[in-house]
Amino acid sequence: MNVIENIKQLRAEKGIPQKNLADALNVDISVISNIENGKRELKVSELEIIANCLEVRVIDLFTYPQKYVISNKNCEEPIEAVLQIKLGKDKKDQVLRLVFGDNNLEILSK
Repeated sequence: MNVIENIKQLRAEKGIPQKNLADALNVDISVISNIENGKRELKVSELEIIANCLEVRVIDLFTYPQKYVISNKNCEEPIEAVLQIKLGKDKKDQVLRLVFGDNNLEILSK
């Protein structure tokens, strides 16, 4: 993971000149050149400004070319669904058997 390389690549792919980054950071264009060539360290405070200029999130500067996506796969909260059906008394037992099988009384009493 090389943030500087990612910035250079994103900037080139989007066709954004170094001058735009320099203007956003309020520095001379030579500073951007020095950053991209490893002659000057990139400051943490500059990351958000660069990300905004490149129209990406700061985390994407680190993970490029992949996008960082928050996943809820490990979420242990149960999913709740509510189903409401209005039935006549004659259809109620048929539908309960269809939904819950023959054990519908056992399931409904819990």
